[in-house]
Amino acid sequence: MSNHIHIFGLQFSTFCRSIMLCCEEKNIQYTIDLSVGDKAIELKSEAHFDLHPFGKFPVLIDGENKLFETATICRYLDEKYSGTPLQSTDIDTKAKIDQWSAAISTYIDKALVRDYLLEFAFPKGKDGTIRMEVLAEAEPQVINTLEKLELLLSDNEFICGKQYSIADALLTPILDYLFFLPVKDRLFQKMPKLNHYIQRMQQRPSGVKVLTHKAK
Repeated sequence: MSNHIHIFGLQFSTFCRSIMLCCEEKNIQYTIDLSVGDKAIELKSEAHFDLHPFGKFPVLIDGENKLFETATICRYLDEKYSGTPLQSTDIDTKAKIDQWSAAISTYIDKALVRDYLLEFAFPKGKDGTIRMEVLAEAEPQVINTLEKLELLLSDNEFICGKQYSIADALLTPILDYLFFLPVKDRLFQKMPKLNHYIQRMQQRPSGVKVLTHKAK
């Protein structure tokens, strides 16, 4: 079995980084860009929609297999390739990992990324300025979401217990971006467990290779 896959996408994407983290954790070789083979694919082109019916990324290309949806890709990689397991053989723990993987990909991504982070990254105000009113409206839900994660960590090292899992790979790129915003202190001031968790994830070998920001 060839231990090499290709990720159709861009490295700044939190979802692409989740797949990259899984590959790093499992020692799977990978490449990432907006191409298939030696052919560049234009976004929203017919070739793009052939890869992803909704014109998004990432898409995993593994030989003849082409998969979309990040959590599905991560589960596929974990089950197909050897290396450190990113799920659990215990059905209850595995269900919890699936549950939080879905929640991170939907509710948490919307609250933290779509409704908040993207305004910093791609501001839509006049002359490309950040719309402060949009941030102010979204921030209470951001803090509420972070508080839920703080409670979830409890005495655990990772989001779903004592083992690094797909749920951590999905969450870490989002928190990494948040942690270096100019409003970071306000967001995380009452989140000691989450603060410690983020820094540990940044310092993992996979985090050092994949995340934009390296913990100091």
